Amino acid sequence: MGINVGKDYGAWKRVGGSFDEFPVQGGLVTERKEKYNFSFSDAELVQINIPDIYIVYGDIMFKQQQMYFRPTYDVPDMIKLRFTLSGNGTIFNRVNKQKYIFNSNQQNIIYMPELDGTGEYDTGHSYRFFEVHFAKEKFLQLAEHSTRALQLLADYADTGHYTQLADQNLPISWAMQNCIRDILNCEYPEGLKRLFIESKCIELLVLQAEAFEQAITQKQPAALRSDYDRECLYHARDYLIANIHQPPSVAELAKLCGINEFKLKQGFKGLFDNSIFGYLSDYRLNHGKELLLEGRSIKSVAFMLGYSSVQHFSNAFRKKFAITPGKLKG
Repeated sequence: MGINVGKDYGAWKRVGGSFDEFPVQGGLVTERKEKYNFSFSDAELVQINIPDIYIVYGDIMFKQQQMYFRPTYDVPDMIKLRFTLSGNGTIFNRVNKQKYIFNSNQQNIIYMPELDGTGEYDTGHSYRFFEVHFAKEKFLQLAEHSTRALQLLADYADTGHYTQLADQNLPISWAMQNCIRDILNCEYPEGLKRLFIESKCIELLVLQAEAFEQAITQKQPAALRSDYDRECLYHARDYLIANIHQPPSVAELAKLCGINEFKLKQGFKGLFDNSIFGYLSDYRLNHGKELLLEGRSIKSVAFMLGYSSVQHFSNAFRKKFAITPGKLKG
């Protein structure tokens, strides 16, 4: 995955001719430190590239709140270990109609093969992130005999399905911070450096997998401790999004996903921190906001999202965002 420089998700390798060969071949370790100054941001980047693994550390000061990310098609298919060290950001990807929130001291694992959307960032604070990108085949090998959560993520990624380890990010632990520090401060000669960096990247993956497994066991309702039930709930979420214009009833959704209504309602709330139709409403309105910002008419957006009237859409929009659709469009 990549983005254009200065905007969180992008093809950093596009800038300054860095990492023309990606991923590198043989036993090479390629490292580059660069600074960029643009009208929309100032950025300092550290990039480390070894076979099947690409690392980027960024410290960015955004000069404008909203960004547009255009698709990049020349970046290898990779799974991203994402660590937001400071600052806050939000990305809405129109490709899979999903919103991603990155807050300070939070981490997750994300598979997003394509990005075409908008991002919003806090311009008052520095935005620092650290990412480890595993080539898909490398990640699939590592996840094969690991935790159920990692195996499920790998299964989705293997079929090209957009996914992340969990909808809710988790805090970055001290062990993860120390691991990141070790990678950035590594002074071994090249041969040992490659082994050291690869081992630390795998250690980060293990620490993340362990943290999410503990969260699943400790915080979720008993109904979610079953792998089958969790997979049913993710399927229910995906089905709702795919049928946003004509969502099924709870009874229909339960039948479609192979789970009873009680487990569906209880488990959905526990897994996604929202009721079924609360989640659907938030998703529709966030998507509607993006469509309005693209220039679509209020009437067409209300119709596209399945609202019974423009007034119904406007009332729901104002309740969520404290602004009417007309004022948002200016």
